[in-house]
Amino acid sequence: MDKYNSDQIRNCVIVSHSGTGKTILAESMLYTAGLITRIGAVEDGNTVSDFEEEEIKRSNSVQASLMAFDWRGTKINLIDTPGFADFRGEVVSALTAADSVVLVVAAPSGVEVGTQQMWQMASSQGIPRMIFVSKMDRENASFSRVMSSLADSFGRECVPVQLPVGSEADFTAVINLLDPSSDVPTGLGDEVEDARERLIEAAAESDDELEEKYLEGEEITQEELIRGLRAGLRSGDFVPVLFGASQMSIGIAEILDGIVDLLPAPSESEDAGEPDEPLSAYVFKTTADPYVGKLSYFRVNTGTFSSDSQIWNVSADESERVGQTYVTRGKEQEPVASLVAGDIGAVPKLDSALTGHTLGDKGVDPIEVSINLPNPIYTRAVYPKSKADVDKMSTSLARITEEDPSLDLKREPDTLEMLLSGLGDTHLEVSVEKMKRKFGVEIDLETPRIPYRETITTNAAAEFKHKKQSGGHGQYGHVVIQLEPLRKGKGFEFESKVVGGSVPREYIPSVEKGIRESLGNGTIGGFPVTDLKAILVDGSFHAVDSSGVSFEIAASQAFSTGMDKAGAVLLEPIMNINVIVPDDYTGDIIGDLNSRRGRIQGMAPSSEGFTSIEVEVPYQEILDYATILRSVTQGLGTFDTEFARYEETPQHMVESAVSSNNELIERQNSRA
Repeated sequence: MDKYNSDQIRNCVIVSHSGTGKTILAESMLYTAGLITRIGAVEDGNTVSDFEEEEIKRSNSVQASLMAFDWRGTKINLIDTPGFADFRGEVVSALTAADSVVLVVAAPSGVEVGTQQMWQMASSQGIPRMIFVSKMDRENASFSRVMSSLADSFGRECVPVQLPVGSEADFTAVINLLDPSSDVPTGLGDEVEDARERLIEAAAESDDELEEKYLEGEEITQEELIRGLRAGLRSGDFVPVLFGASQMSIGIAEILDGIVDLLPAPSESEDAGEPDEPLSAYVFKTTADPYVGKLSYFRVNTGTFSSDSQIWNVSADESERVGQTYVTRGKEQEPVASLVAGDIGAVPKLDSALTGHTLGDKGVDPIEVSINLPNPIYTRAVYPKSKADVDKMSTSLARITEEDPSLDLKREPDTLEMLLSGLGDTHLEVSVEKMKRKFGVEIDLETPRIPYRETITTNAAAEFKHKKQSGGHGQYGHVVIQLEPLRKGKGFEFESKVVGGSVPREYIPSVEKGIRESLGNGTIGGFPVTDLKAILVDGSFHAVDSSGVSFEIAASQAFSTGMDKAGAVLLEPIMNINVIVPDDYTGDIIGDLNSRRGRIQGMAPSSEGFTSIEVEVPYQEILDYATILRSVTQGLGTFDTEFARYEETPQHMVESAVSSNNELIERQNSRA
């Protein structure tokens, strides 16, 4: 590609609800710009942006895809993003590289759940928005109905800059309201005049000079109109609405014109960088490939990013060698010599670079980017499918979480399971499929074991004498212990109150060791034991046969006996969860949470039309809550969780809890 200045660049992210036509819009843009010879189809798996096998299989985008192309001497960096909520992290990352958002709304359905969420996301970050109403050629497409839907959802700042000619099967063209010389079909003159007047009002409201001219009845030129609308778009007071049918390429040249004429260039931002400043760039996306290696997508903040250069990873404090720099269109890579401030590109095989890192000249400050990735809410234990996968599993999991920061990988300290968390079941399924395709590793996703614990409820004394004498050097250890419950969260304490040398001092550490080792295997279900104190009060020894091991065994056996006598109970983890749902669903959600043994702690208004519910609920009850909440609220509900504390498990549930845990252990052991 040619080299572009910052004012010749537009960085746009396409966002919307799933199935509104984002990918086909991008495809039609590439076709109209002359980059491809035919418009692909999502269901045929031959679009430019949906090139991963997981996307082709599902006929749905699962990752953000960058496409760079020229329109009227302007470089458009277009990022197509997934609409499905499980891949919201891809949208969040893409927005950090964007100067504007193209929000796609399907004409037949109007504003949908995901569309509202994307609007709020862009609005909260102050990113200028443009709306493209797709599928105007489909049944039930209506200009008036979709504009009402936009006004109800987003307000009067949504103003059409085009009028569609016809609808459904009769949709044939769009009228450009920004150009007074546009042809106006017979019968639409008054409608066009009214719509142009509304545009002029929007421009005047955003520009004091234009407002004065408007109020004085002076004519506003096309250039002044666009200037005022651009100002309104940057401030968020004006959102242009355009129309089209991507598969038929109707309205596509017009939206490309709109992107160039209305949306801001990187040079227009308050913190715009210059190409002659020291280099700083922000890595907003990373992909891993077994053949190409790691590919880092970045946006240049200041300076010029050049191929065949030495740069500094500011975040990792390491030097990096840059080979060839590229611009991309889906999986296609086009080499470029350099990219200036405000531009977007990709570079392979940077050793230390991760998503969120700052690259540049040594000494530049890290780029502060507000990136609020959604919290992982769906967790599964991961196991290698076969012995051949064992050695490669950990490395592959690390690489897939490096590629997708919205995944979280950790080992549960109580159950020792490796847990992979994401935004939903599909998110994890796709991640597992990627691991198989990219790294040749097959893993299974299993319901995680609940990290139950055990404790005692009353004081108890216990005694055990370990004695084996068969001639020669035997074994002898005798202990008397007292077990006492501690307050929640205190863990374990050990104390010796032995007097008179009944247990020699050198064997007391062995007694403590024997008890501590027994803490990992309680008497109810073999769960870790916590919140108790063990006191060594008495015992005896044999001058020849006693040893540290003998006292370890005696202490362990005494501890088990004492647990049974001290009223051992099973503890389950309790989670604090904050559920945010539309007001209309509050009753259903509270009823569902009550059925899950939830305890409502409070309710308060959240954003407009939404309620925040604080609730305590056992972890065992919310393993699949991400799927349940999405189903009940039609995708509008969200929730976050954090650990609160352990509480006693209801007695009638103890047997099933132990049984379920044992089944999972047997399944785990069968893999060994």
